[in-house]
Amino acid sequence: MATEYGQGYGHRYEYDGAGRHRLPAALRAPFAARSWREFGYVLLSLPISILMFTYAVTMVSLGAGLLVTFLGIPVLAGALAGCRGLGVLERARARGLLGLEVAEPEPLRMRKPGVMAWMGAVLKSGTSWRHVLYALLHFPWALFSFVVAVNFWAIGWSLVTYPLWFWVFPVYGGQGGIQLYGDEHHRIYLDNPFEITVTALVGLLFTLATPWIVRALTMVDRLLVHGLLGPSRLSARVVELESDRGVVVDTAAADLRRIERDLHDGAQARLVALAMDLGLAKEKLAEDPQSAAQMVEDAHGEVKTALQELRDLARGIHPAVLTDRGLDAALSAVASRCTVPVQVEVDLTQRPAPAIEGIAYFTVSELLQNISKHSRASWASVDVWRSDDRLMLQVVDDGVGGADVSGGSGLAGLAERLDAVDGVLVVDSPPGGPTRVTAELPWRG
Repeated sequence: MATEYGQGYGHRYEYDGAGRHRLPAALRAPFAARSWREFGYVLLSLPISILMFTYAVTMVSLGAGLLVTFLGIPVLAGALAGCRGLGVLERARARGLLGLEVAEPEPLRMRKPGVMAWMGAVLKSGTSWRHVLYALLHFPWALFSFVVAVNFWAIGWSLVTYPLWFWVFPVYGGQGGIQLYGDEHHRIYLDNPFEITVTALVGLLFTLATPWIVRALTMVDRLLVHGLLGPSRLSARVVELESDRGVVVDTAAADLRRIERDLHDGAQARLVALAMDLGLAKEKLAEDPQSAAQMVEDAHGEVKTALQELRDLARGIHPAVLTDRGLDAALSAVASRCTVPVQVEVDLTQRPAPAIEGIAYFTVSELLQNISKHSRASWASVDVWRSDDRLMLQVVDDGVGGADVSGGSGLAGLAERLDAVDGVLVVDSPPGGPTRVTAELPWRG
C-alpha cells in the first residue's frame, strides 16, 4: 500500500495496491481541502458582493445624475475605475480559492497622455462596463449561494452529529429532543435510538451532498468571473493571432536559414569544387588529354549529385508532385521513402487551399520521419479525410510509443505550426505503443 497526495482535493489519500482510492470521492469530499476552499469562497462572496453592489450603484447613479454638469464625467470615470480595481480583487480571490486562472483584461488604450484622455478611455472601455455589470449581477447570486451553502452545511453537520449532542434538549430545554411535530395535544420528538440513528443518516446525506452543491454554485461564479472580468473574446483572439503571427514569422525565418545552410554546405560547395575541377581539366586538356577526360567524367558525377541535392532541397520547400497531383500522390511518394511499410488512404473529393495542403503534406512528412528514426515500428498508416470544415490527418504506427508533445521535441514545434493556422495536434502514444497522432486543420477550399 502506498500513500500519496491526491491532486483533485489537495490532501492525503490512501491507495490500495492497484492504485485506486480506498474511499470513493463522495465520502472524501466533505473533508477535502478543495471543498472547504469553495465553501470559504461562497462565505466571502456575500460581504464582498455587498460592497461591490453598493459601490457600483451609488457611484454610477451619482455620476449619471451629475452628467448635466461637468462633474458627472470624472465621477462616472472614477466609478468605472473603482469597479476595475474590485475586479482585480475578485480575480485574485477566484485564483486563490477556486484555482481559476483568468488573464488580465485588455488595458486602457489612450491616444495621448492626460487626465481627459484617461477618462475618455475608461468610459469607452467595454471592460469597464463589464466590471460594473459583474458588480450588479454578483450580489443576488452571492446572496442565493450563501443562503443555500450555509443552510446545507449547518443542517448536515448538526444532524450527523445529533447522537453526540441530543442530550442537550432534556437537560437544558425540558424536552426529549428535536421536535419533529407538535400541536396543542401531541408532540413528536426525535428521542429514541432508532429516530436518532435515522436523523444522523439524513444528516450524513446532507453532509455528503453539500460539497457537490457548493461546487455547482461556484461553477456559476467561475462563469461570471471568466466571462465578465477576463479579456473579451475579441481581445483574446487578437492576442492569439499575434502569438500565431510570431510563430509563423519564426518558422519562416527558420526555414530560410535551413535553406541557406543547405545551399551553402551542400550544392553551393559542390558546385564550387566542380568549377575548380573543370578549370584544372581545361589546363590539362592539351598536356594530358586522358587525365583531363577522367577529371571531366568525375565532374559529370558531381553535377548529377549536385542536381539531386537541389531536387531534394526543392522538394523540402514545396514538392512539384504536390502542386501537380495533390495530397494523394505526394503522400504516397513520402511513404515510399519511409523505412517501414506505410499504407496511405486519402479520401478527399476536392483539394484544399495550397497553403493548407502544404501544411498537411509537411505534417505527415515529419511524422513519417519520426517513425523512421525513433519508433522501431513494423508498419504505419496514413489517413486523410474531410470532416465538415476541417481537414483531418491521422498517422498510426505499432512502434514502442512514448511520444510526448510537451517534451520540447519536434512534435512540440509541429503543434505550434498547426496552432498558427487554428489547427490542433493530438498525440496518443502510451509506453509500448501503438502511437496515434491526429492533426486537424481548417478546410479552406
